[in-house]
Amino acid sequence: MNRRNFIRSKVAGTAILASSGLVCKASAKNPPEPNPITSILDVDVLVVGGGSAGHVAAIQAGRLGAKTVLLERNSQLGGTTTTGGVCFPGLFHAWGKQVISGIGWDLVKKSVEIDGRKLQDFTINHRSHVPNHVQLNGQLYSLLAEESCLDAGVSLAYYQFPEKVTQIPEGWMVDVRGQGVSYQLRCKQIIDCSGNATVVGMLGFERLFGDARQPGSQVVIYKGLDMAVVNKNANKIQEMYNEAIKDGRLQKGDTWSGNVMQPIRSTRGNVNHIFGADSTNAATQTQTNLAGRKSVLRMLKFLKTIPGGKKASIDRMMNETATRETFRIEGETTITVNDYQNGRIFDDALCYSFYPIDLHTKDGVVPKHLKRGVVPTIPRGSLIPKGSKNLMVAGRCLSSDRYANSAARVQASCMGMGQAAACTAVLAAKSSITPLEVPLDDIYSLLREHGAIVPTKS
Repeated sequence: MNRRNFIRSKVAGTAILASSGLVCKASAKNPPEPNPITSILDVDVLVVGGGSAGHVAAIQAGRLGAKTVLLERNSQLGGTTTTGGVCFPGLFHAWGKQVISGIGWDLVKKSVEIDGRKLQDFTINHRSHVPNHVQLNGQLYSLLAEESCLDAGVSLAYYQFPEKVTQIPEGWMVDVRGQGVSYQLRCKQIIDCSGNATVVGMLGFERLFGDARQPGSQVVIYKGLDMAVVNKNANKIQEMYNEAIKDGRLQKGDTWSGNVMQPIRSTRGNVNHIFGADSTNAATQTQTNLAGRKSVLRMLKFLKTIPGGKKASIDRMMNETATRETFRIEGETTITVNDYQNGRIFDDALCYSFYPIDLHTKDGVVPKHLKRGVVPTIPRGSLIPKGSKNLMVAGRCLSSDRYANSAARVQASCMGMGQAAACTAVLAAKSSITPLEVPLDDIYSLLREHGAIVPTKS
């Protein structure tokens, strides 16, 4: 089979697992009950994690005709945009023009359209990055992402994750486990979009995990406050907040920077800092979630004591505290903060990234805006663990220093990485070569064919 035929062939990927009762076909009216099974299933591409990078990677691989399985430990796709509650993904535009397009952007546009919202004018050359965020309905987005995966023939496997990964001549043998299911996947290529570089760690490749980590956020929006009364008493409420911090009813991270009006007035809900947030394993994620929920409850109890706050309640709260920083891989190429801030166009650049250096600390947020016209890039080498074969990552765990990572980790950039990694992995699977050996022109051709923007030096 030649490359074109492989790329364009239609594969009923969902049937890969459906036949084993591990996942349902999109058209199934009566989903089969999963049973404990031990079997070996052959696929081309395995995507681990269905967050900002992972669901886009899976859709792209499926659309290219590759037999694709997507493992996701949670109940929905979208990651930070959905489960994390950061329903304002950014950034697809820079300096008045679009720099990231393709599958992720199409899903964002569709979500906004169906929700009855309007996109802002992105041709305005804003100094700040904030006006370029796109407000959307996160739960609607998760539905559209799921639909696109199924339409692309992707096999979705929720509540499942790799337990063991072993290198074999054909690529990888992956032991998968979930509640009531156990099986093996034999795949040619793996794209680790877990956020924590989980597969990379299983295989013993280098991961970086510093002593200092950015705090997480428990996204929450409050309701029921009489804002006329609140605004009239803003100074008094701030004094009450300061006193609550002193006597221990509130803690420093319950707001970002000590401004109590921020969580009161927020319509986005990204209003607190959960120090020590860590999602590297189930135990640390549990502690992170507990800390996030305690923070919300403290703030709610406080709000009910302020003028105009008697009827304060919770309008929306996500079920998981979102983390900003865990593992980073040591890749064939490492993006430095100088690379990022100077807008270096790497020789093997696969996509753009655009966001200011955005390091969250105990003292607040330290954004350092890019100079006008600067648009950083993500090289292929930063998505390939050093010394690995048939393995890529996409998302926040890319190879970068801490400051560059604080910017490259945002949703739009991760979506661009996911699409680029998928094109690379599919081409590698077809030709039985490593991702590092795939001709760049072939990757660029596929990316452009599927609506992505490829960096240029002109």
